Amino acid sequence: MSPRPPALALKDVRLADGPNPLFDGVDLALEPRIRTCLVGRNGAGKSTLMRILIGALEPDDGSRFVTPGLKIAIVPQEPDIVGATLLDYAVAGGAPDYRAEAELGVFGLDPAKPAQGLSGGETRRAALARAFAEDPDVLLLDEPTNHLDILAIETLEEEIIASRAAALIVSHDRAFLERVTQRCFWLDNRKVRRLDKGFGHFDEWAAKVLEQDAEDARRLSKQLQKEEHWLLRGVTARRARNEGRRRKLMALRAEKSERIRQVQGSMTMAVDSGGESGRRVIEAKGLSKGFGGRRLLDNFSTRIVRGDRIAIVGPNGAGKTTLLKVLLGEIAPDAGTVQLGTNLEIAYVDQARAALKPEMTLWDVLAPLGGDQILVHGRPKHVAAYAKDFLFKESQLRQPVASLSGGERNRLLLARALASPANLLILDEPTNDLDMDTLDLLEEILADYDGTLLLVSHDRDFIDRLATSTIALDGRGRAVETPGGWQDFTRQNPGFFAPAFGDAHLAISQAQTGAKAAPPASAPKVKLTYKDARRLEELDALVPRLTTEIAALDTRLHEPDLYARNRAEFDRIMAAAAKARAQLAAAEEEWLALEEKREALTL
Repeated sequence: MSPRPPALALKDVRLADGPNPLFDGVDLALEPRIRTCLVGRNGAGKSTLMRILIGALEPDDGSRFVTPGLKIAIVPQEPDIVGATLLDYAVAGGAPDYRAEAELGVFGLDPAKPAQGLSGGETRRAALARAFAEDPDVLLLDEPTNHLDILAIETLEEEIIASRAAALIVSHDRAFLERVTQRCFWLDNRKVRRLDKGFGHFDEWAAKVLEQDAEDARRLSKQLQKEEHWLLRGVTARRARNEGRRRKLMALRAEKSERIRQVQGSMTMAVDSGGESGRRVIEAKGLSKGFGGRRLLDNFSTRIVRGDRIAIVGPNGAGKTTLLKVLLGEIAPDAGTVQLGTNLEIAYVDQARAALKPEMTLWDVLAPLGGDQILVHGRPKHVAAYAKDFLFKESQLRQPVASLSGGERNRLLLARALASPANLLILDEPTNDLDMDTLDLLEEILADYDGTLLLVSHDRDFIDRLATSTIALDGRGRAVETPGGWQDFTRQNPGFFAPAFGDAHLAISQAQTGAKAAPPASAPKVKLTYKDARRLEELDALVPRLTTEIAALDTRLHEPDLYARNRAEFDRIMAAAAKARAQLAAAEEEWLALEEKREALTL
């Protein structure tokens, strides 16, 4: 990629946040028509750097270069939509009416829609439409995929690739960045490193950089040891001629301290799957559900067994969260049945963050019953120590939730949910506002989690790495389940979201008006034999009875003095519990086999 004169650049920029330096000699140049990403941990200063780029914040030192007449458009993390209608808002930056109307249409928005009362996804799409309508030379996008569904993200990708603007994008969405970027900037340790390749090459490059940093740290430690040895052997007698060497030693110590601080600022996260649930976790048959004249689910069935990792995808408003609540029994379906399995311990992280009241403090959230200890995976731990595992400082514990950033609120919800054992984990949009390091850690612990996971997400890479199957909703009542992640679903169900339209967002519009696709023709039903149907009914009753029996036997075994008082009785109960567990496992396997047989007969 040949170098070009930059359209917008920063040179040796320095900025401090109180006593702490935020940037220490940052260089960054945006060249015409080159699409770049800016990655870094939460709190590294990515949004602050964008404010310096647009001239909204003056650095303490360094310079900013702007090509004369350069037109810059920015979409911040939290856009403020003002004006009577979306068209009024979209033209406020100088875009002509026809272009603003066209871009609003591309993002599935009605130009005449009032600008107040928008959902998070509508707010984000309106801000993006305005930015593209202005036809800028430089486009700055701060977490542009937050609150967007997968269809809107794909539309945004196409818009960015077709645009003539240079782009700087802050995002945690790996699949999005891999498709649109040609260069990477990495904000790390108060400086910016540059890779002249797209994000698809970032991880390999970053690993080599960190390996080199580790080697530099090893050499620094060795040099520090030598200098300290010299200091102990009599620096005071040679103070005058060795003052420069002493200053170098102090600088080495400061650098070592900073490296340690950077390494120690890593997050610790773990999930405990608790006691084992029954083999069958959720059995849903013939579910239908509608709201306000719209059909969200129409005769949908699924069986979720222990260890499954189910991703739920679809356009905003298609009913993903509604499906979760129906499956958990929190909302009754209009038709159909849901049966929950046995011994379920459920943890839920909801996208609305309803559990976080603005006036609550972090301490209140983590220790709602008071005191300074909480149970983490069954063991007491101090609130401050547990909060530190999720990168919260002790000074933040008495701050209100309202003062936290989006990423901090999401980390707080995860901290609360992951403190207790759970063999059924529900994550509704868990990736919003999280940086890539936190996402990678969350992905690692979920990959090792041996419970059952239900995941609503628009992060395609996250889904592809974790999901054993994907349930897709089109917003018009259709729902399909496909083995694998997002790529597997799109390969096996081409055109599922918009079978009759060129633009995917017309499908969203159709769903919002209540239009419904014609249901697929169904094959004649073939039933199980009488014997198999009767056995299935027997197993439905046998599984909960065996589960209750095992729980009662385990209670007896946990009597403190049983073993010493009556060894023979203890052995008898142990043998009975083992036999019951074997019967339960066999019953569950037989039940699954008969269910699969029943379903195969109806195909």
